[in-house]
Amino acid sequence: MHSAAYFVSAIITSAVLLQVSSVDAIISLYGETIEVPCNKGAAMSEKPLLIKWKYDKSDGSPGDILTKASDPEEANIQATNNYKDRVSIAPNASLLIANATLDDKKTFTCMVVTMGDVKEYPVSIEVQKRPLPPQIRDKAKELENGKLTTLGECIAQDAYPPAEVIWSKDGLPLVDDGKTIMVTMDKDVDPATGLATTSSKLQYRAGKGDVGSEFTCTVKHSLGPDQTSDPQTFSIHYPTENVNLHVVAKGHIKEGDNVTLRCKADGNPPPTSFNFLLKGQKETVVGSDTYTLVGVTRDTTGEYKCSLVDDDNMQDAKNISVNYLDVSLVPSGNIVKTVGESLPVTVQKNGSGEVKVSWTKDNGKLEKQPKFDSLKYVDAGYYVCDFSVAGIKQSRSFQLLVQGKPSIQRISKDRSEDGQHKVLTCEVEGFPKPSVQWSVNGTNEESSYVNGWLTHKITVVPTGNLTVTCSASNELGEDVKSINVSSLFEEKEKLGEGKEDDGDDQAKLIVGIVIGLILAAAVVGLVYWVYMKKSKQGSWKTGEKESGTSEESKKLEENNHKAEV
Repeated sequence: MHSAAYFVSAIITSAVLLQVSSVDAIISLYGETIEVPCNKGAAMSEKPLLIKWKYDKSDGSPGDILTKASDPEEANIQATNNYKDRVSIAPNASLLIANATLDDKKTFTCMVVTMGDVKEYPVSIEVQKRPLPPQIRDKAKELENGKLTTLGECIAQDAYPPAEVIWSKDGLPLVDDGKTIMVTMDKDVDPATGLATTSSKLQYRAGKGDVGSEFTCTVKHSLGPDQTSDPQTFSIHYPTENVNLHVVAKGHIKEGDNVTLRCKADGNPPPTSFNFLLKGQKETVVGSDTYTLVGVTRDTTGEYKCSLVDDDNMQDAKNISVNYLDVSLVPSGNIVKTVGESLPVTVQKNGSGEVKVSWTKDNGKLEKQPKFDSLKYVDAGYYVCDFSVAGIKQSRSFQLLVQGKPSIQRISKDRSEDGQHKVLTCEVEGFPKPSVQWSVNGTNEESSYVNGWLTHKITVVPTGNLTVTCSASNELGEDVKSINVSSLFEEKEKLGEGKEDDGDDQAKLIVGIVIGLILAAAVVGLVYWVYMKKSKQGSWKTGEKESGTSEESKKLEENNHKAEV
């Protein structure tokens, strides 16, 4: 009895000291559980004797929800309306309301009773809902150029507060201007849930520049973020204003190519049939925009046109030039000529433009066209003449063989490095390749044959002066030349000449000089002897003594000395 009286007395006393906190506000999501904090969610300064939750009814009167005296007692649900099965109290004294609806937009108050105080904590609840993702409905099948057409309707469904809808083209907002752009907004509220559906219709006057443009609608809501629909593109119908003819070919057009003519019109839907005017001849193509010229020739060159089937004035034209090249080369094939003969080379060319000509011999580039006034063995080879004009290349060729009987151009002899042998060389021109025979046996035989020039060497050991013969022959004839070979001196001889070795000539010259000097000395001595004899005889005849002055004797001795020399 005493404790109950004390409790009632405390309640009465607390009522006198009631304190009301300022109203807090929170936003809850539709359909989720609302958590209404007591004492702003902070811990109580002292353990409460009683916690009571209530709310303000629409008429202003309070409505009780639940009370909780103290732990571990269960909360006492006092609500008899739709809160009866939706409310509970959390351990921190927060009120929990399941399945939030728009009707839960109220002020809920938490009253806390302690031993010396009674406090109230009011909380204002706002319930909101984000709309469903936007959708574009009743989309137009196509837009007509210049005509105001309903493009579609954007729906932002089940939102609170109602959502805002904005239309965009290629990412830029569309603003209602009453002419080319018209937007009609509508809002519908579900009476059962109170949720709003916002719809927006877009009427748009499309142009050719809108082909491929992407239209979207974006929904804005206080809960964010913005939601944007999938982009939509529309076919725009407009008549043809321009026709273009395209010539489809790979590079320069040349004779034998296939050339495709393609006619394009800018109308939508595009035309599917065209007239092709082929140098005055009309060809109608149905269900296609192309016409192919097969195996064109130089006569195909000219102007070509295409037009709409129902309007010949809507047309375009292009000129087609077919490149061609006619060439000839004389001679051709395999040519066999004799050395010294002439061979005229004639080139003829005719093309659609300037014809470029280049020559090669055995894959080596020539600076100009070959000229053969007097054929040489070195002229033999494989000749190719290349011709080119825009997109076309041709080649002509001939194989030239220059033949002739052997002709020995040079025979020479040289002393070997050790000085004990002589090397004989026979150089021969001729084709087919000549065979060489020497009149002496030799060793270390060497042979080379290039461009009709044969070089043949042998090494010999002459035991005396020899005349050596070189014989060269092929199927066309033969040639023979000789050279004198000495065992002492080196000899060299050019074609058709038989010279002595330089060493032999020098030896003969020295011997001649020596013999000449001996003969001159003998003649001088003989003359002096005769003179002296005649002088002595004269003295005997006159009876004079063979004597003279000292000056004469001196001169006579000088003359005798010169004569002896």
